Amino acid sequence: MKEDTVQTNRSINLVIPDSQLAREVTQLIRDTEGELLFNHSTRVYLWGALLGKRKNLVFDPELLYVAAMFHDIGLTSIYHESQLRFEVDGANAARDFLRSHHISEADIERVWTAVALHTTPGIPEHMHGEIALVQAGAGMDVAGRGFEQFTDEQRAAVVDAYPRGADFASKMIDVFYDGMKHRPSTTFGTFNDDFLAHKDPDFVRVNLCSIILNSSWC
Repeated sequence: MKEDTVQTNRSINLVIPDSQLAREVTQLIRDTEGELLFNHSTRVYLWGALLGKRKNLVFDPELLYVAAMFHDIGLTSIYHESQLRFEVDGANAARDFLRSHHISEADIERVWTAVALHTTPGIPEHMHGEIALVQAGAGMDVAGRGFEQFTDEQRAAVVDAYPRGADFASKMIDVFYDGMKHRPSTTFGTFNDDFLAHKDPDFVRVNLCSIILNSSWC
């Protein structure tokens, strides 16, 4: 794998994969997502790669980049009739893309899992580097999880290269809501129901205890 080092005006080396595969992923995501999600996805890769190097984790930068770039594609208008979890839509899209490029099934499985589990806390951090780092990068970029693990210079460099833009937090909440409002049942058992509850006062969360107490066994 070939890599290209992007030099920012703060002299931080941000390593973006520069293989043919990575370039095609970049173009595909640029053509599919708006600037908000494209920049977010790229930052997810950069936070993940920086954290992986800091912690001496073993990961393939190219696979991490592919997973990061696909991780939110399931929120786009392409999937506004899907009844799958948006994470699974993204994982399936990444899998199809990688298979079309004859990537090994073992590598495809890692990318699929990284995308599918990126909103599932407590599990990815115990798995392969790519899986752990996509979740860590997404958590850092959206919710500031692990914010203190990066230097001021690193944070400024990443955001200078791929800006968050004005009112990023509210816009991301809107993107999540728009990507899941037509499939509310897919948010059960995840924190994604928070987005629906925040935006829709009529949204009713599923209560697992009620399901158990009213199951066919009772």
